[in-house]
Amino acid sequence: MKNLPKRVTVFGGSGFVGRHVVRALANRGYRVLVAVRRPDLAYHLQPLGDLGQIKAIQANVRVRWSVDRAVQGSDVVVNLVGILSPTGRQTFDSVQAFGARAIAEAARAEGAKMIHVSAIGADAHSEAAYARTKAAGEAAVRETIRDAVILRPSIIFGPEDDFFNRFARMTRFSPFLPLVGGGTTQFQPVYVGDVGEMVARGADGVLKTGETYELGGPEVATFRECLDLMQEVINRNRAYLSIPWFAAKAMGRLIGWFPGAPITLDQVTMLQTDNVVSDEATRKKRTLEGVGIHPRTMETILPSYLVQYRPQGQFTRKGAI
Repeated sequence: MKNLPKRVTVFGGSGFVGRHVVRALANRGYRVLVAVRRPDLAYHLQPLGDLGQIKAIQANVRVRWSVDRAVQGSDVVVNLVGILSPTGRQTFDSVQAFGARAIAEAARAEGAKMIHVSAIGADAHSEAAYARTKAAGEAAVRETIRDAVILRPSIIFGPEDDFFNRFARMTRFSPFLPLVGGGTTQFQPVYVGDVGEMVARGADGVLKTGETYELGGPEVATFRECLDLMQEVINRNRAYLSIPWFAAKAMGRLIGWFPGAPITLDQVTMLQTDNVVSDEATRKKRTLEGVGIHPRTMETILPSYLVQYRPQGQFTRKGAI
C-alpha cells in the first residue's frame, strides 16, 4: 500500500471548478476520490483519468459522518464546496461555514493536508452573507489546520462558467444587457484551468503552507468591459441598460428569494466591491504568477466556448449580427 500514489479527496469535485481540479490531479497520477451529494451525477469525471483512478463517493458537508468516511485514507483533502445563493437546507452557513469546519476537522483527524478554495471578497464584516460565510469558512479551516493552504480566486471563467455563458445566452433573446451599478465594478477574471493547476500544486506541496493565495488573471476589467469583450467574441452588439444600485437592490429584494432568480440582494451587495487581487498578495508573491503559473487571458479562452452564441454559431462571418 505504501507504493500506491497519494490519495486526494475532493469535496465538490463534480462541479464547474471541480472537473478541472480533478483533471489536474489525475494528470499528476494521484488517486482521486470525488466526494459529492450525487455520485450518479459524477460519471463524467471518470474519463479524465485512467481506469479506476477516479472514484465518486456520496458525502454531504452537512452530515458529519459522511465527511469523515470520505476523508479516510486520504493524504490531501480539497474543499471546493460553495454556493452562490441558498436553496432549502443548503444555506450559506451550513455549506460555507459549517461544512468547511467539518471537512477541516475530518482532515485533521486523518492527518491529511488541506487546500481550501474560498473567494476574493471574503470578509467577516461584509453586509453580504456570501462574503461573511466565506470568511467564516476560512477562519474555521485556519483554526483547525494552521498549515492549510487557502486559495481566493476572483470571478472564474471557462466552458461551464455561469458568468459569460449567462450573459451570452441573454443576447439571444434580449435587445439589451443589464449593467448593475453602471457596470463599473472591477474584476480580475481567472481561467478555471489555472485554478485547477494551482490546487494541484498545493497537493504537490509546492505552495507555502499556512498561506492565503489570491488568484486573478492577467487583466483587470470592469463589468462593462467584460461584456464588451464577450459581445465582440460572439459577434453581437446589444445595447446596455444601466441599473442604479437602489433599483438593483429593490429588484434583489423582490425576486431574490425565488429559486433560480437572475439576481439576489446578496449578489448586488457583492457587486458594490471590486473583486481583484490585492497589492499585498502581489507584493508577497501569493498569486498565480508568484508561483510560476502564467495565467491565460480572456481573449485566448473565451472564443473556445462562446462561439456557440454567435448568430450562426462558429461559422458566422465577422461583422454579421
